[in-house]
Amino acid sequence: MLSGERLVTAAGEGGPAAAGMTADGAAETPAAVPGAGMVADSGGAAGPQSRTSDIVPGPGGVMTDEVGVVTGDLTLRTEYADGKVTLRVQYKDADEWYAVTGASVALADPAGLDAVHGVAVGLLHRPEG
Repeated sequence: MLSGERLVTAAGEGGPAAAGMTADGAAETPAAVPGAGMVADSGGAAGPQSRTSDIVPGPGGVMTDEVGVVTGDLTLRTEYADGKVTLRVQYKDADEWYAVTGASVALADPAGLDAVHGVAVGLLHRPEG
């Protein structure tokens, strides 16, 4: 995971993203980690899932559907539900989330959520401008 990134579970707690799994995706021998090898997000592998990271966008900020451009310290959430991935941002530690304009697309395999989130962070996190 990237710095400032956390795995969000149904209970809202962070945790390892791949406990009990090897790099090639094959299950290891039983691990002494509660819930090892289980999907932490609610709904199983195809159910709702999300990833979040703190970001600082470059000049111009991030355009949202609800309030226009947001700037400063933000949190980016990449959500997967019902075969679709959606990006949302919020001012860091605020309650309201805003849909990133043009950032909702079909995603056939929920296993791609981490990759999509990584690309989104790479594109939007520009603390140096």
